[in-house]
Amino acid sequence: MASQEIEALAQALARLPGLGPRSARRAVLHLMKRRQTSLDPLLAALQSVSERLSTCSTCGNLDTADPCTICRDPRRDDKSLCVVEEVADLWALDRSRLFPGRYHVLGGRLSALDGVRPEDLAIDSLVARVAAGGIDEVVLAMNATLEGQTTAHYLAERLETFPIRLTQLAHGLPVGGELDYLDEGTLAQALRARRPV
Repeated sequence: MASQEIEALAQALARLPGLGPRSARRAVLHLMKRRQTSLDPLLAALQSVSERLSTCSTCGNLDTADPCTICRDPRRDDKSLCVVEEVADLWALDRSRLFPGRYHVLGGRLSALDGVRPEDLAIDSLVARVAAGGIDEVVLAMNATLEGQTTAHYLAERLETFPIRLTQLAHGLPVGGELDYLDEGTLAQALRARRPV
């Protein structure tokens, strides 16, 4: 049996996504065995991030500086703005290095069932960014869920009066996907978005 402190650490790690109680105990054991090379650097990194973590006042990204690293990057294309639901979506898109522009995090998606209304999201600040000018294209990178598509439709209505190109991520067949394993919604979207060869 482990001490109360070690058990508390295992329970804290078990609450992280992708880690269950057994995986958390293995991680704790690894950290304890390699205290100087694993545990101490992890503690220092967690302390540093905890002290400096902030939400970017421009785009809504989480970083240790405000404005965030992406908003401060002079190499970014100021004329393109990609709107995402959550910070995790921003990180996934930016990790691909395929979008050269700026981002805007809504902080969720519209959902009548969960009581998430337009005023609960960073929609007004998005409209203000577009209204300030200098943006030529807004990419709606919402998830392919009912709530995500409802949010995209709402944003399209709010932004339709501005002289911008409004685009949305393509939906349909994944690369390497087999038709036999796809759900009807994905197949329907792929058929609607078909293009000439």
